[in-house]
Amino acid sequence: MATQEPKRVEKLKRLTIPKTNLNDQYYLAYKFLFEDLKNAIYSHAKGDVLDIGCGNKPYLCFFENRISTYVGCDIAQSSEGVVDIVCPATSIPLEDNSKDTVFTTQVIEHVADHRKLLAESFRILKPGGKIILSGPMAWEHHEVPYDFFRFTRYGLEWLLTEHGFTDIQIIPNGGKWAMVGQLTLNSMRSSFQKKSLMRKFLYGLFFLFRIKWIINILFSFLEKYDKDYGATLNFVAIAQKSKA
Repeated sequence: MATQEPKRVEKLKRLTIPKTNLNDQYYLAYKFLFEDLKNAIYSHAKGDVLDIGCGNKPYLCFFENRISTYVGCDIAQSSEGVVDIVCPATSIPLEDNSKDTVFTTQVIEHVADHRKLLAESFRILKPGGKIILSGPMAWEHHEVPYDFFRFTRYGLEWLLTEHGFTDIQIIPNGGKWAMVGQLTLNSMRSSFQKKSLMRKFLYGLFFLFRIKWIINILFSFLEKYDKDYGATLNFVAIAQKSKA
């Protein structure tokens, strides 16, 4: 017997500004994700835009002066109260062929029926319109229990092709060193959250010796001089709905 999905929490805190620095816990993830999303938006976004899973619309600043309209939908209202349409990503109350660009970032892994998300994106796009999508390949569980999938380059390409998209580009957001450094910091953070005298002591050393700052610098350096995209944290995918 099917069980009813728990109601999503309203007003969850979300990203508000796409900026990062070396003191940021997520510097190695954000650095490459933000750069690749900005480049994708500058090169491909146009006209009327739908942001699926928009949250607080942190990337709206990248679209300014490049598009006509920007509408965001999400499963629940965001902490800043800027969601225009509250709805599931699998059932969006918009007309067929009504948007020039669909934008959805770090959302697909949280949609159990992710194929329906892609089908809705394709339905809503005008012929010749484009989807700009990002999703993780490597990350720990987050937003539990609404964390369902991780995606490889070839998995994303297959899914987009299956749903009728063409001219597909898959861009890794950093390589193996960014992934190793970021997951190391994530592991440290989750470990420190467990309360014990030893963990409190290690937490103090972590801040005293600026371990986060050192890891961010070290793995940024390794990423720059030893590029290897066999592993990555996230991918940005760009694809088109055929004009025919």
